[in-house]
Amino acid sequence: MILALNNKCNLTKDEFLMYNENLKKLDFTKTTVIVFPTSLYLGMFSSNKILLGSQNVSMFASGPHTGEVSAKQLKSLNVEYSLVGHFERREEQHETNNSINKKIKNLISENITPILCIGEVSSEQEIVTEVLTKQLQESLKDLSKNDIEKIIIAYEPIWSIGTGIIPSCNKIKTIVNYLKSLYPNNKVLYGGSVNVDNVVKLTKENIVDGYLIGGLSLHLDKVQTLLNTIEK
Repeated sequence: MILALNNKCNLTKDEFLMYNENLKKLDFTKTTVIVFPTSLYLGMFSSNKILLGSQNVSMFASGPHTGEVSAKQLKSLNVEYSLVGHFERREEQHETNNSINKKIKNLISENITPILCIGEVSSEQEIVTEVLTKQLQESLKDLSKNDIEKIIIAYEPIWSIGTGIIPSCNKIKTIVNYLKSLYPNNKVLYGGSVNVDNVVKLTKENIVDGYLIGGLSLHLDKVQTLLNTIEK
């Protein structure tokens, strides 16, 4: 089981250093825990049991691209995972499936595991499978079967992110099963207003391979509660 902690654009340097020390106190044995700090703090991260991920990667391999961070640079900082396609970047930075495809290829070339975020807005709930299929097909274009199987898929219904509105476990199960029918060898995470109650249900029924959490990741007491639930 995977628990991915997306810190988003939070924490000052001193706050992150304290957070990093407190991360080391988390008690777990069976879960793969990955933290995704802002890129400024990737080089400050240290842990012998928690893995490091990036919130973003450039679609360029290198060169004159001011403000970008390449997959090779991430690799030099011991980054093992990177988010791609998160809704906030699609919306705020106008990222497309085409640019996400380039990012995925760059990550795979450096042996960094992409976590591809997909999801539908509220008005697309009736056609969710078509929406997700299009995102996946375009984001994974021209990748070999072997490379596709290196990717982790994170399903985040956009209408649920940060709203407290949570899809039913049956709905999540239906969508995850659909994704697994398309990509049976890929792990699938769930994100979107994750809480202890839905983690209990989803974990008990073995529906997903893990969880991607955002704001909740900043509250390590709640993270520990999630870990306790996952590891029961």
